[in-house]
Parts: sequence; structure tokens; C-alpha cells
Amino acid sequence: MTLVSDLLSRCTFPPSGSSVHCAFSGGPDSSALLILARAAGLSVTAHHVDHGLRPSSADEAATAVGIAQSLDIDCVVHRAEVDASHNLEARARAARQAVLPPDALTGHTLDDQAETLLIRLLRGAGSDGLSAITPGPQHPILGLRRHDTVALCDDAGIAPVVDPTNDDPSMWRNRIRHEVLPLLNDIAERDVVPILSRTADVLRHDAEFLNDLAAEIDPTDANALSEADPVLAMRALRQWLTRDGYPPNAAAIRRVLGVARGDAIACEIDGGIRIARKHRRLRIITPDTSGE
Repeated sequence: MTLVSDLLSRCTFPPSGSSVHCAFSGGPDSSALLILARAAGLSVTAHHVDHGLRPSSADEAATAVGIAQSLDIDCVVHRAEVDASHNLEARARAARQAVLPPDALTGHTLDDQAETLLIRLLRGAGSDGLSAITPGPQHPILGLRRHDTVALCDDAGIAPVVDPTNDDPSMWRNRIRHEVLPLLNDIAERDVVPILSRTADVLRHDAEFLNDLAAEIDPTDANALSEADPVLAMRALRQWLTRDGYPPNAAAIRRVLGVARGDAIACEIDGGIRIARKHRRLRIITPDTSGE
């Protein structure tokens, strides 16, 4: 069995013949994504985002285009402006998401999965957040390790883009990658990445079950929310109030549940949104609307 066929057997690509878009930084993971997508019989268009955050970004974009062309893949370069004043990692991610096709495949690996779980743990996430990255066709190489993608690039004779920000200690993910995970491996005396990834899987299955139960509750019905188990009531509210993939924080959800129970007539959550109760029904009042 060749390296490509071995790795491909652990991937979850869409069916052969499908047309796909791939997020492509030019690094080892996204380069491996392109190699394997072609091997899976997909029609691939690569998308590289130039954030313009460092002088070398234009050269990195040119290198990425060259890698894609060597694989007989068209590469679209998107240029995005990023406010680097604070929270650079989150703002760069938002800028990428704004220009990439919404169904773009990503090159996240099992190592990314473990890192994401730890990042969200540090932020106080619940089981939904700790589920981390959802496996499936949009994250087809999630079952691979980072050393697999590096080995595949070496095997293909590809010199991937080296992103200097991957060594920036100001970013949580980098410190988790270079400091926390090696320490956990040392303490556990084994590779903890598969263990953390299995934990994400368990939590995801639990969250999906609870979300299915919560979906049976009408989140605008104050009586139903008050009578439901608080865990399910808060999940129903979180589903209702999630905007653009981002739910309110736990404190905001508790305030809304208090409104449903009659502890208050109304409350505010992020974004200037107000949740009010009238005739035992909850409604959303935004700054530019009278409610819904």
C-alpha cells in the first residue's frame, strides 16, 4: 500500500467526481489536503487567503499558487484586510471565513482537534464547545496526524509554505502545541492527542442527544422553559439565540431563563439585543426592529 492510499483510507472526502473548494494556506496540512483530494477523484479548486499581515505574504501566496499548479489545481488568491490591533488570531480567522466559499474543505488534523479542545476548555466551554471540530466531508483529513501531512509533502516533493506565526508565543494555540501538549504527553507517558480527540467525540455525541431533546422545547414559550429541566431549557435558548454560529455566553442564557421564569420582565444580551416577556411569550428585540 502506498502512502497516499494508506492516508486516503483514513479520510472522509466527498464521493469521487464531486467538485470541491479547499482552503489552502500552502502549509503541510492544506497541501496534503489537495494531494489527497485529487487522489480521491475530486475536482478541486484551491483558495488561498492573503491577509497582508507580513511583508512575505505575497511571496507565500505565489508559493501556494505554484504548489497548486504542480498538482494541476487552480488556485484563487483572496486578499483580506485584518485589524491587527488585538485578538489577531480570531480576526484573521473571521477574515478568512468572510472570503472563502462556505463549503470549503479544510486541512484540520487530529492534532488540531486536540488543540481546539484544550483552547475551548481554557475558555470555559461546555460540551458543545468541547466537541471541537465536527468530523465529516468538510474536514476530511481530521483522522490524520500532522506528521502524516509532512510525510506526504515530502513524498510528493513539495516544499510547503512555512508560516512564522506558528511559532508566535502570543497565540494560545501555539503555546498549547509547543508547550502544553508535550508536557501532557510527558505526564501521561503516552501520546494524548488520540485520547483528547476521543473525549471530543464522546462529548459531541452527548451534546447531539441533548440538543435533540432541547429542540422539542419552544424557546419562546415561557411556561415550557420554566417547566423543563434547566439543562434542556438553556440549550433550547442557546439554539434560538445563536447568531452566525455564535451563541450568547452562559451568563446571558441564565438571564434569559430568568425572564422566562418571571424573575425579570426583560434582559439584554450581547449585540444590544433585548429579550422581553409578554403574555408568557419571549421575543427578541434588536436595535433596529421592534421585535420578532
